[in-house]
Amino acid sequence: MSMIDSHCHLDFDAFAADRQQVWQRCIALDIQGVIIPGISIPQWRQLFALVNTQPGWYGAVGVHPWWIAELAIEPAQLQRAVEERVTRERAGANRCVAVGECGLDANIYTPMEAQLAVFSSQLRAAQNLELPVIVHCVRAHSEVIRILKKMRPQKGGVIHAFSGSREIAEEYRRLGFMLGVGGTITYPRASKTRDTLASVPLESLLLESDAPDMPHAGHQGERNSPEYLPAVAETLAALRGIDVQQVIAQTEKNTRALFNL
Repeated sequence: MSMIDSHCHLDFDAFAADRQQVWQRCIALDIQGVIIPGISIPQWRQLFALVNTQPGWYGAVGVHPWWIAELAIEPAQLQRAVEERVTRERAGANRCVAVGECGLDANIYTPMEAQLAVFSSQLRAAQNLELPVIVHCVRAHSEVIRILKKMRPQKGGVIHAFSGSREIAEEYRRLGFMLGVGGTITYPRASKTRDTLASVPLESLLLESDAPDMPHAGHQGERNSPEYLPAVAETLAALRGIDVQQVIAQTEKNTRALFNL
């Protein structure tokens, strides 16, 4: 059985010096796939140039809330840009599996109105392209749930780095969304999230690293890596009181199904 990292920024400069060595260590750990999200329009070309060099690497097309301030086009134009880039990638190596990373973040200065417009444009693109959505949500669950109820993508998606209550998890599950599980659960103080992810159906969970971000407990300040994904699986298995191989098998199945791998 193998693992797939459903959310990893392996294209970031933090991996520039040793990207291939990191990936070789991942392969040795039976990590056979990785999904690299889009974050900004200038990044898309380089992202897919990288993705297309390696079997098991996949990409997504999107604009992350943190990069909205740099966006030089209107939301309606962004929808067209996303659709055109996905169409181009489908005609080539066809390694584009989602729209995103997109969503809402209440911790940044970009006005929520602007974030909502950009998020909505990407949800429309996902609907037209019949692709799942990778959603970034920080302190904005109510707003994200509200817009997903209005613009529900038919292929669903994943709430990346999920952190929240069982009630919020159930709202997302009813909307056809899975929950991304990463290094947050290695922190005992994250009791609410740990309790939630210990109780929701395993069929609704994906493993992710969010590397180079989201370092594990005891490794604060260090570069996170997709090679640490087994520790996420082991922690999730311990929280649920099940064998780690059950976690690995089901989350791989979930990831392949959601992203049509």
